[in-house]
Amino acid sequence: MITDLGFKSNVFLAPMAGITDQPMRKLVSSLGKGTMVSEMAAVNAMQRKNPKSYRIADVRDEPYPVVVQLVGGDPEVFAEAAKLTEELGAYSIDINMGCPVKKIVNNNSGSALMRDTLLASKIIESVKKNTKLMVSVKFRKGWDHNSVNAVEFAKMCESSGASYLTVHGRTRSDFYSGEADWDIIAAVKQAVKIPVIGNGDVTGPEKAKQMLDYTKADGVMVGRAALGNPWLISQIHNYLETGILPEKIPVPQIKETLLTHIKELVSYYGERMAVQISRKYVCWYSKNLYEAKRFRENYTAINDFEEAVAEIHRYFDSCSQAG
Repeated sequence: MITDLGFKSNVFLAPMAGITDQPMRKLVSSLGKGTMVSEMAAVNAMQRKNPKSYRIADVRDEPYPVVVQLVGGDPEVFAEAAKLTEELGAYSIDINMGCPVKKIVNNNSGSALMRDTLLASKIIESVKKNTKLMVSVKFRKGWDHNSVNAVEFAKMCESSGASYLTVHGRTRSDFYSGEADWDIIAAVKQAVKIPVIGNGDVTGPEKAKQMLDYTKADGVMVGRAALGNPWLISQIHNYLETGILPEKIPVPQIKETLLTHIKELVSYYGERMAVQISRKYVCWYSKNLYEAKRFRENYTAINDFEEAVAEIHRYFDSCSQAG
C-alpha cells in the first residue's frame, strides 16, 4: 500500500513542466487531500546552481509532503542533486525516466533511460546511496512498441532500491496520443513487491476506480485532466473513500478559484509574469463555458494585472447570468 510509505493519499498530482509549480500545488492542496509532485528539476542545472531549477526543488515553505522530481543522465550529478533536494525539504525523490520530450531525450535523460537499463540502475543506486529519502521512478511502457520493457525495467528499479514506481501506460513514441495501456500497469504490479502507481487516461473519479480495480495498482496519478480542474485530485480521493460522486462546480466557485490561483501566481512570480502565465490557465478554467473563445481572445491581449482581474469578473459574472 502506498499509504504505508507515509502518504496520506494514493491520488497523485502528476509532475508537469510549467504547471505543477508551487502555486498549483498550494491551490490543489487547499481543496482537499492528494499527494503533490513538483515539476521536474534538471540535475545538471542544479549542479550549476541555476536559480530556476533550485527554486523548483525548494519546497521548504510547503506544509504538505512534496515529491520532488529530478531529471538527468549522470549518476554522479544525480548524487549531488539528491543531497540538495533533501536539504530543500522534499518528502521523497522521483527520478524521471519517462519524459518523451526531444530535448530531454537527447540529453540521455527521461525515457531515453529505458534503453539503457545499466545506466538507469546506476542512477537509482546513486540517489538511494546519497539520501535518506524514499526514491521512486516514473517510466513508460517502453521506448516504442517494438521495445516494450516496462516489466523488466520495473524489476530493475526495485532491485536497485526504488521504494515505489509510477508507470505511464504509453510508450515514448506515443507521447500522449492514443489510449493508455492499463494491461502493462497490471503486469508491472504483478511483477514487483513495491507499490505501483498507475498513470494514463484517468480523467475523473470513476475512471480512477476503474484503473485501480483493473490493474490492482496502489495509487493513481492524474495529469492533464487536472488542468483547469484543481478540485479533481481531492474529488478522486473522496470518491475512492466514499463512493460518492462530486457535484458539478458552480461558475462562481470556478471564478473565485481562478482568482485565487492567479493571486498565488502573483505572490510567487510577480504581477507581470503571473499575468502571462495565467493566460493558459484561463483557457483551461473556461473550457466548455459560455462564449469562452471570445473571453480567451480578450484575456490574452491583457498585460495589466488589474485589467486581468476585471476581465475575469466580467466574464464569469456574464456566464452566471447566462445560466
